[in-house]
Amino acid sequence: MDEYDIIVLGTGLKECVLSGLLSQSGKKVLHIDRHPYYGGASASISPLEEMYKKFKVPGPDKSMDRGKEWNIDLIPKFFLTNGELVKILVHTEVTRYMDFKVVEGSYIYKAGKLHKVPGTEEEANTSDLMGMFDKRRFRKLLLFALNFDLRNPRTYQDVDPAKTTTRDLFCRFDLGLDVMEFTGHAIALHSSDSYLDQPCGETIRRIRLYSESLSRQNNNPYIYPLFGLRELPQGFARLSAEYGGTFLFNRAVDELVMENGKVKAVKSEGKLFHCKQLICDPSYVPHRVRKVGRVIRAICLLNHPVKNTHEAHSCQIVIPQTQLNRKSDIYITVVSYHHNVASDGMYTATVSTTAETTTPEKEVQPGLELLEPIMQKFVKVSHMLVPNDDGKKNQIFVSRSYDAINHFEADCEDIKDMYQRITGVELCIRGSERHRSHTSDDD
Repeated sequence: MDEYDIIVLGTGLKECVLSGLLSQSGKKVLHIDRHPYYGGASASISPLEEMYKKFKVPGPDKSMDRGKEWNIDLIPKFFLTNGELVKILVHTEVTRYMDFKVVEGSYIYKAGKLHKVPGTEEEANTSDLMGMFDKRRFRKLLLFALNFDLRNPRTYQDVDPAKTTTRDLFCRFDLGLDVMEFTGHAIALHSSDSYLDQPCGETIRRIRLYSESLSRQNNNPYIYPLFGLRELPQGFARLSAEYGGTFLFNRAVDELVMENGKVKAVKSEGKLFHCKQLICDPSYVPHRVRKVGRVIRAICLLNHPVKNTHEAHSCQIVIPQTQLNRKSDIYITVVSYHHNVASDGMYTATVSTTAETTTPEKEVQPGLELLEPIMQKFVKVSHMLVPNDDGKKNQIFVSRSYDAINHFEADCEDIKDMYQRITGVELCIRGSERHRSHTSDDD
């Protein structure tokens, strides 16, 4: 009889991270995936022909041959260099399986134009996002956030992080509306303006995270792995395998076997695999999740850099919701052949947002217009799914769907929350400088 401490259904990023961490802590782990590849909903598709098949689009054109050179992320996201995912990568030493490049630019859309988010003091001094006095006030806010320490009330300067709203914080520093917008959306990376009337502690933490990430690379806070995001689940799967984890691919899951309200086994192709706990993505347990929204992603293939991004081979673009009278921001993620994810001279750019209407493709049109001309477009609308319960009673722990935001911080919060529910202890990760050696900003 096959018995495991934990069975994991799916090889998405979250599932593989948890598998690696739990295997490393001594748990006996089995992975079962219905697909023949890693990544699940967050997979990278290669060769290029597979992308056309998946989206039922004729092609590709002969001018886009060398299809094996393409690795197209279905849910592209960047890493903040001082963010939680990089800390987990360093803590587990999965960095030894991966190499990264610095993302070249971060831009914000304002009044119909793209503006570079300042990455250095020199860029801040020449930025057309702020006037002279606003630059001074903005620097004061950054300095305040960098010195702020929750454990030391002397750093609060009469700001109560649990009571003072972010709007009041910005007013304290006399920030203009334009500076508030790019600080909140391109630096603190809030996806809507609801944060303004919430306690400012979280916004201060986010500004500090961005600034600390920026200081690691000097020109941009984001990094992205060579060969695309498929390297992530594969890296954590290798970690799990090192500690005895077992993987079964291309295998159907027939049913979950329950006993006294708790999971007892997984039945797969007629065979029983016993377990004490189960981890899975929402697609494996549709009756145990609920819909909380929709995300639209338009993946575009380009043969040119995006206009007005200084010919960047990679960049992030944020279109704040106020610029388009929306409730949520639109994000654009651009990567290219420089990351070994496309043929020579080619780019992939993905426009994503939380859908707010019955015509989501119209909602991303302002983002698509910034990418023209587009060689090919693949569009998908996905439901945002969350588990109905915390899993502690039935020992079935379900991850949340990936949001429209193009960085991993919210996904890491989900990983850490699941880890604590599964093990009963908080996930403690150590930061490190070691990931610098795996990061290149060379051309």
